[in-house]
Amino acid sequence: MGADFVQLSLTPLLIGVLAAVACALPGNFLILRRQALIGDAISHVVLPGIVVAFLLTGAISTWPMMFGAAGAAVVAVILIETIKRLGRIEPGAAMGVAFTSLFAAGVLLLEQSDTSSVHLDVQHALYGNLESLIWLAADDWGALLDAQVLAELPPELPRMAAVAALIALLTLVFWRPLKLSTFDEGFAGTIGIPTALLSFALVVVAAVAAVAAFDAVGSIIVIAMFICPPGAARLMTDRLEMQVLWSVVFAVLSAVAGYVLAGYGPLWLGYDNAVSAAGMIATVSGIILACACLFAPHRARLGAPRDA
Repeated sequence: MGADFVQLSLTPLLIGVLAAVACALPGNFLILRRQALIGDAISHVVLPGIVVAFLLTGAISTWPMMFGAAGAAVVAVILIETIKRLGRIEPGAAMGVAFTSLFAAGVLLLEQSDTSSVHLDVQHALYGNLESLIWLAADDWGALLDAQVLAELPPELPRMAAVAALIALLTLVFWRPLKLSTFDEGFAGTIGIPTALLSFALVVVAAVAAVAAFDAVGSIIVIAMFICPPGAARLMTDRLEMQVLWSVVFAVLSAVAGYVLAGYGPLWLGYDNAVSAAGMIATVSGIILACACLFAPHRARLGAPRDA
């Protein structure tokens, strides 16, 4: 039983947890800045950037994916600003038009291009690759201490761990300016904090989290984790520190419970086949948010907190 868990479930479970946490951390600040839709937009514009990078290089690798996603993000920002200025519509509508159009373009590129040599298709873009990220070289828990066997880990795990650690470190290092600019941007500017640069950096960090998570878990989990755990955490407390901790707890709970329910839930109910882990993780995160809306202590206070 232990060997089966280490081989088949440990790595996808860890990747799901790390992806959820990496997206939830910047999601807290996006929600408090009333920019939650940016996380949704980023997770959509990543797709055409990755497809174009693959078409240019012929391979799925980290740096081309990052540059492709970054280029798509720049195009998205330009498109959003153009729609806002020419159409004179509110930012949320412009953002919605831009990211749905770019995501649709990415889907069309996927359908019309030859991606048979790599694991990249429309279904993969939506649901990810989580269930297939197994660690067959491991025989038991002792593999965690064997450097040779550790070298056979799915590359998505160390990549996702590095990104999650980087985002956690950046959150700690820039905690004070992030906090001040989030709650009082005018005051933060008067004391010398570059608020515009910080806002841009926050979007970049969110984009990095989305790109790292996209290949393994797909856009469904990325979208859900940017919004649901931070949104539920926001309803639990008026303190930013506790909100971030709550969001991490909810992200981990969503990933673990969702993965277990996807694999064993249908069997418990008498069905023969498991369901998508990505879909179930996103569903669990939505259920947690719904429960927070109904039962959390601050469910009636939907605005940005006054107590920084």
